[in-house]
Amino acid sequence: MYDVKSMKAEEFISHEEVLDTLKYAAENKHNEKLIDEILEKAKKRQGLSHREATVLLECDIEEKNNEIYKLAEQIKKDFYGNRIVMFAPLYLSNYCVNGCLYCPYHLKNKHIARKKLTQEEIKKEVIALQDMGHKRLALEAGEDPVNNPIEYILESIKTIYSIKHKNGAIRRVNVNIAATTVENYRKLKDAGIGTYILFQETYHKESYEKLHPTGPKHDYAYHTEAMDRAMQGGIDDVGFGVLFGLELYRYEFAALLMHAEHMEAVFGVGPHTISVPRLRRADDIDPDQFDNGISDEIFAKIVACLRISVPYTGMIISTRESKKCREKLLHLGISQISGGSKTSVGGYAEEEPDDERSEQFDVSDTRTLDEIVNWLIKMDYIPSFCTACYREGRTGDRFMSLCKSQQISNCCHPNALMTLKEYIEDYASEDTKNVANKLILKEIENIPNEKVRQIVLERLEKIENGIRDFRF
Repeated sequence: MYDVKSMKAEEFISHEEVLDTLKYAAENKHNEKLIDEILEKAKKRQGLSHREATVLLECDIEEKNNEIYKLAEQIKKDFYGNRIVMFAPLYLSNYCVNGCLYCPYHLKNKHIARKKLTQEEIKKEVIALQDMGHKRLALEAGEDPVNNPIEYILESIKTIYSIKHKNGAIRRVNVNIAATTVENYRKLKDAGIGTYILFQETYHKESYEKLHPTGPKHDYAYHTEAMDRAMQGGIDDVGFGVLFGLELYRYEFAALLMHAEHMEAVFGVGPHTISVPRLRRADDIDPDQFDNGISDEIFAKIVACLRISVPYTGMIISTRESKKCREKLLHLGISQISGGSKTSVGGYAEEEPDDERSEQFDVSDTRTLDEIVNWLIKMDYIPSFCTACYREGRTGDRFMSLCKSQQISNCCHPNALMTLKEYIEDYASEDTKNVANKLILKEIENIPNEKVRQIVLERLEKIENGIRDFRF
């Protein structure tokens, strides 16, 4: 039985409700009257239900789809402006006891190089990331209670936050580790993490159990209920994601939105972020062995429909995707991207030897952070290294209330300009510095409050003179 407020995974992600939703969407994909009603609701910027959103996803009327894309781009601008938040992943360890069929870190893979960073190696990696200009990391580790216990994760977070190299500092550590206990989530909260991220991989229970035949991750309910435990442990910013390509995309789309509705209904806070990774080639993984891959066109439609359905949510696209694909999706709702990423355990401080490769998946966008920053600016986006909301306590319902009222820009826009100024003073190439300074001068004029505008101008001058870390 479907119950959005239930604490049981099979009730708030009801298989029958998903199937009924897909049937309803298929029956109404040409119902222009209903589609127009849904679009009118979406224009109010209050979001859509999973059923309404799935009707739009299923719609194949070209005129209506163009309206969906146009609305998605406008809603992204309304909530997040032209800012794009930058981050990088940091893989601590690829030791893993699970048997996931789509991941090269699975236990039976005996030829991938197994690695675990020491605290000294973590310092070197973080310094390399700081020297690129990064301020925000997403911590990654395989599930292994012996090699990667919670104590190791906590020690690593402490190490990362402690490193101050030249003008560099990691100001926000997001954490993507396996589902764990309320007690351990409380420990992560106390360690000062930003967002707790956990990809569902697939919401289809039968497929989930087949794709995770062995290991603790096999437990569908424990994994799916992880975000509830994270909230109970005091973490109020959580990040969702499914791995598109494992199961039918329509099913994943509807279930993902049902999960967001569940979090809103129970905790009053939906997902802080939603990631949309697609299955990629890896060490012993061939994506062609899976039957549910999606085209770039379908992928774009998914992103657009998610954006108008959960307008408050940050949406993430990683370097799994190509420059061309990322450019298209930036217009349809993406608000965070990674840059200069390595998906190996180590590799930022020193390149991995060919016989010691440890990547989780192949990277499609191999450009440097500076090249990506330059590219974004030339498309009139503001690359943002801001972490102010997390550090000022604007998390959970406090962030959501500002975002839903479209007031978050009053903080984020000036903070983005100041952190971009930090980046170009400390790390940028000459061309990037030139185009960024022009963008900053133009964007200052878009700050509506005269007092705030003057404060920003004063702080920009101070940044040029070597002072760092201003924020609203």
